[in-house]
Amino acid sequence: MCLACLSQLHLRDEFFAGGSANFWGGMKPETTRRGFLAGTAAAVATAATIGSGRSAFAADSGADVIFTGGTIIPMAGAAPVGALAIGNGKVLAAGSQSSVMGLKTKNTKMVNLDGRTLLPGLVDPHNHVILSSVYLELCNDIGYTKNPTRAQLIDAMRSYASRTPPGQWLTFSNFDNLLQGGDLSATELDTVSTQHPIFVWYTNGHDACLNSKGLELGNVPPNVGEIPGGGHYGRDASGKLNGLIYEMPLILKYAAMALPKITPQIAIKAVRSYTQMAAAAGNTFLHEPGTVRTEWFEPYAKLSNTLPVRVSCSVMYGDFKGLDPYKNLGFGPKAVQIPNSMFTVFGIKIVGDGSDQTETGAQTQPYLNTSAKGSPNYDASLLKKMVADVKALGMPVQIHCNGDYAQDIALDAIEAAYGSSPSPIGINRIEHSTMARLDQIQRMKKLGVQPSFLMNHVRLYGAAYRDEIFGPARAMNADPAGWCVKEGLPFTLHTDSPCSPIGPLNLIETAVTRRCVVDNSVIGKDQAVTIDQALRAVTIDAARQCGMGDRIGSLEKGKEADITILESNPYKVAPETISKIKVSETWVAGQKKFG
Repeated sequence: MCLACLSQLHLRDEFFAGGSANFWGGMKPETTRRGFLAGTAAAVATAATIGSGRSAFAADSGADVIFTGGTIIPMAGAAPVGALAIGNGKVLAAGSQSSVMGLKTKNTKMVNLDGRTLLPGLVDPHNHVILSSVYLELCNDIGYTKNPTRAQLIDAMRSYASRTPPGQWLTFSNFDNLLQGGDLSATELDTVSTQHPIFVWYTNGHDACLNSKGLELGNVPPNVGEIPGGGHYGRDASGKLNGLIYEMPLILKYAAMALPKITPQIAIKAVRSYTQMAAAAGNTFLHEPGTVRTEWFEPYAKLSNTLPVRVSCSVMYGDFKGLDPYKNLGFGPKAVQIPNSMFTVFGIKIVGDGSDQTETGAQTQPYLNTSAKGSPNYDASLLKKMVADVKALGMPVQIHCNGDYAQDIALDAIEAAYGSSPSPIGINRIEHSTMARLDQIQRMKKLGVQPSFLMNHVRLYGAAYRDEIFGPARAMNADPAGWCVKEGLPFTLHTDSPCSPIGPLNLIETAVTRRCVVDNSVIGKDQAVTIDQALRAVTIDAARQCGMGDRIGSLEKGKEADITILESNPYKVAPETISKIKVSETWVAGQKKFG
């Protein structure tokens, strides 16, 4: 997966009506910028109780809601308790029913779980919320989960064509060449329509395909070579353009023609719709690494109060100067909460390499049946300077590394900047950490660095890693959560949406079973973990990696009442069916947001 490329969709002015600064349009903060950034104690107190609708909780005021009658797990690995009481958006008590019922008043709402399972709210620590929202809003999703066969894929595109006036662009997203029958071509897309120009964006972000009419609108000379800034056209065996286009400068040329302009109305509608989908999947908190611009903070913070999940972000390295006005809020080991909002900020993102699916992740060994190893985006000395800049800002760093070579130079840079022991200013992360070696996991523990695994790599691409990309021996240790458990290193699980489907239950199931859904094979059974360990990776450990461990991730007294309720107990069902458990409800700050 490679969001370094897709992120440019909403980081470039030409995709916006009125420029990217107008992303949110008229949704301006109600306060002045000076007032917004004041960060007073009153503002922070207000932010902490948003959604409760009550004054600050007094010990004798009793519970707003008490849950009983089901399996209540206050923290991954802890024994279930009989009841949970919440008030003013906070956890008041979790324990035996007799002890908790002392908080009941005439105004307390009693919720009988009827045998359901109540968990701490589920966290996705690497989910591109705004990007996913806009990407899925502007393009028709024809991905693997909707169209697993080539025939279904073509039929779906033809259905869209039949409902679209001739001459208008047909735009599609999430096509997966590894899972949906290989590369597309202009010839094949011409069977969908010759009356519409067609643009299909691959899920890896590096490739796209056009039909003949789409190519024609690009005014491409037959002898075209590599375009300025990078990117090239694909050709068939005879040397004729085949419709494929590669790399972002060229893809964005056609995307700008094919996609409608992003208006404030589209942006706000898309974010609300996407976060509702995330809540329905069981999430209560989403952290967006690197694809939120600092100029959007104020209107996004305001919008956050209307969303069904908490939202959070880290900032891309090239934008970190935009954090200067917010320094008075106090950067450090805890996330900064933008006052009067449900939006927090934590960390700086650097993209260290590309994608293993496109063989651009930087490896120490060649990809299967090639001499190619991929390459890092920055040489070691430049990466050290960049990480040192992040350290000087007083924030932790989050470095995207799929290949093991990228992880080598990333860990070198972190050690050079933060020292040879855990940093006191927050958890430094390696994002994806797909092909981490055992010695790198051991080094991460020493440095206090933690990996976040995109476990859908195993779920969706395990067979391709084994047969096409790495070979069996290397594929068995992709996303090595098992090594983390053996070394006592906390890890987390994420989706990297839109590059893989949202849903924390998919991640838990795959971490436990290591099963690839494409061919039902087990990829690296020695890297499997227990349900307790997988659940920690989407609750308390994920919260800590986002600077929120003191507020969410477990249902302890004084923490935020963020809750996920499932129809079935994941500890009681067959592990390979965890992803099929129905999400019944989600609660954020003591308020039911889904269900």
